[in-house]
Amino acid sequence: MYEEEEEYFSEREFNEDLNAFNAMYRKDDFRFMDSDRLEALIDHFIISSNYKKAKWGVEMALSHFPFNTMFLLRKAQILSANGELKEALEILNELEKMDPTNLELVLTKASSFSQLRDSKNAIRYFNLALELADDMEKDEIYLDLAMEYNNVKDYKSAVKILKRAIAENPKNEVAVYEIAFCYDQLGEYKKAIKCFKDYIDENPYSFTAWYNLANAYLKVDNFEKAIWAYDYSIIINDDFPPAYFNLGNAYLSSSKPRKALECFEKCLEVEGEDALILSYMGECYEDLGELNLAMNCYNRSAILNPQLPEAWLGMGIVNDLEGKAEEAIKLVTKAIDLAPDNASFYHVLAGILEKEERMEDALEVYEKGVKLDDTNEDLALDYLKFLAGEAPYLVESIYESNPGFHNMPELDLIRVYAYYQNQEYTNAYLILDNIINTDADLAKKLFLHYPEAKNISGFRDRIEN
Repeated sequence: MYEEEEEYFSEREFNEDLNAFNAMYRKDDFRFMDSDRLEALIDHFIISSNYKKAKWGVEMALSHFPFNTMFLLRKAQILSANGELKEALEILNELEKMDPTNLELVLTKASSFSQLRDSKNAIRYFNLALELADDMEKDEIYLDLAMEYNNVKDYKSAVKILKRAIAENPKNEVAVYEIAFCYDQLGEYKKAIKCFKDYIDENPYSFTAWYNLANAYLKVDNFEKAIWAYDYSIIINDDFPPAYFNLGNAYLSSSKPRKALECFEKCLEVEGEDALILSYMGECYEDLGELNLAMNCYNRSAILNPQLPEAWLGMGIVNDLEGKAEEAIKLVTKAIDLAPDNASFYHVLAGILEKEERMEDALEVYEKGVKLDDTNEDLALDYLKFLAGEAPYLVESIYESNPGFHNMPELDLIRVYAYYQNQEYTNAYLILDNIINTDADLAKKLFLHYPEAKNISGFRDRIEN
C-alpha cells in the first residue's frame, strides 16, 4: 500500500529528512518540506505503527498542501488504524466521489468496514478491489475477502474465493491453510481430501497440502491414509512438530502405540517438556500395559500444567486398572471439574462406578454425559447396555428421547436384547430381522455384546442361518 522511502531517496538523504522531521516534531514547529519527501516520511511512520508522528505529519502536510488527495487518504488510513472509523469513512466517502477506482482508497474503505464488523460492506469493497487490482496485487485481497466470509460463517463462499486465489497463485499456501479451516468448519472432509489431492497433483512438494490432506484423513478416521500423508509431509519438512504430533495420534488410533511413542518423543526433542504431549505418551504406555511408565508421564504432565484435564483423567484410568477404584474416582472427578463439558470423561467415570456396583451413581453420571453429547457412540452404547441390565423397560424410551442415538445402528442390538429381557419378544425379533436384512455382519455382534444370547434359539436360528 505504501511506497518504500528508498524509491525517493538514498538512505543518507532519507535519514537527513527523518532527523529534520523529528526535530520539528519535538518543537511542534513545522517548516516547509517537499510533498514527495513528506509523503515518504508519513508512510515510514505508518509502516512503523508510529501513528502519533504520522498524524502530526499529515496535519502539517495538509496545512501546506490542502488539495493533495494522497495526504487526505493517509489521514483516513491513520484515523482508521487508530480506531476513529467514522471520521476515516467521512474522508474516504469524499475521496471516493473524486476517484472511485483508486485501489488503495477502496482497500482502506474495505478495511475500515471490516474493523466496524460491517462484513456486508467490507465484502462489497474487497470484491471491488479485486476488479481494480492487477494479478500481482490480488493475493492479500483474496485472503482478506475470505476472512470476511468467515466472519459471517459463509464458509462455502470463502472456499470459492480461496480456490480462485490458489488458481492464480499456486504458491499461496496461506490460502491452502484457510481452505482447510473452512472445510473443517463445514465438516466436509471428503471435499477437503479431494481439494488437497488435486492441489498435490500440480504441487507435489507442498508440505502444507500434504499436512492438511493428512489432517482431513484423520478427521474421517482413515488412519492408514493419514499416516501415509503425514509421512510425505515430514519428508518434505522434517522440522514441524505438529506433523509429528498428529502422526502420533494417527498411530495411537491405529493401535500402534510404539510407533506413536516415537512420534511424541520426536515432538519432545523439538518442543521440550510439554504437558499435552506427555499425556499422550501416558496413553501409549497405558495401551502397552506399562502402567508405571504411563503414570510417570501423566504425573509429569500434571506438574507442568495442573489445569490439563487429560493428565488427571489418565492418572484416574491407571488407578482403575490397578484396582484402586476410590483413588480413580477422585482423579477422574478432578478431570471433570476441569472439563465439565467433556462427555467422554463422564463415560469413564460411569464405567468405574458401574464396576464398583454403585449403580445409582453410575446412572446419574451416564445421564449427565449423554445430556452433554448424545452423538458419542461409545457412551451411548455403554449407557444403553447399562440400562438393559438394570432397567430394560427404560431402554426404548431413552433411545427415542435422544435423537443422536438414531444414527447408531449398533444400538439396535441393545434394543433387541432389552425387548427380550422385558418379554416383548415380537418387538425384539422384528428389530433383529430388520438388522439382519440390512447388515448381517452387524447382527452377529449381538453375541459379542451378549454371549448368553447364543443360547436363545430365536436369536441363534435367525443370525446363523
